[in-house]
Amino acid sequence: MGWEEKTILEVSGLKKYFGEVKAVDGVNFAIKKETITSIIGPNGAGKTTLLNLISGMLKPDAGKVVFMGKNITKMPPYKIAKLGIGRSFQLVSVYDGLTVFDNIRIPILSRMGKTKSMVSLLERDVKVKEEANEILELFGLFDKKDVLAGELPHGDRKLLDVAIAFALNPKLVLLDEPTSGVGVREKRHVMDVIEKAVREKGVTAIIVEHDMDIVFSYSDRIIVMHQGKILADGSPGEVKENEEVKTVILGGEIL
Repeated sequence: MGWEEKTILEVSGLKKYFGEVKAVDGVNFAIKKETITSIIGPNGAGKTTLLNLISGMLKPDAGKVVFMGKNITKMPPYKIAKLGIGRSFQLVSVYDGLTVFDNIRIPILSRMGKTKSMVSLLERDVKVKEEANEILELFGLFDKKDVLAGELPHGDRKLLDVAIAFALNPKLVLLDEPTSGVGVREKRHVMDVIEKAVREKGVTAIIVEHDMDIVFSYSDRIIVMHQGKILADGSPGEVKENEEVKTVILGGEIL
């Protein structure tokens, strides 16, 4: 398999300015399939803006985003999602008034759309139920499938948010702060479940995360951003030993 075939996402010369603020300032990187990459950096480094550019929620001022060989730079978010990029957010976006099961069922039905129009309603419903239950099992939520999403503890709500992204059958998931607001004891559990789901399904993940313990424990690769630029890019070990990262970003936190 050649280098290009192993690459699922390529970002080149990406720029996004908000007035005088250079949120993303000439960013270049390529992501290999079936890897977990964390993006770290201080507040305002451009991490979430970068995810918004990849998912189509923002359009860049310059540069391009190529997903599986296709230029998606100017595509709207719904088309990018259909191509196979899923997204979860720092603020959980689940339907509190619906059951856990229905939160998963709806995106599956949405994904099927017209492609399943020739299938009988009964057959479709059976397939949807089976797939929803499989995703709930994968994320450890099957026993809570009849619970209203609004009644879940915060850690399970985070997992449900990621599970909804998985219901769209993505090849790449963008996870923005998957452990934010989660108690210290729950963080490891949440990330264990997410990592297991990503590895089992052969999905590629890009994670924006502030918790350095989580970042260095679960990442294959770490990209460090500072003032809209990439400061460092490498394995957890390489980034941990990078003197500039220690000084500018980590401030001794991982020493």
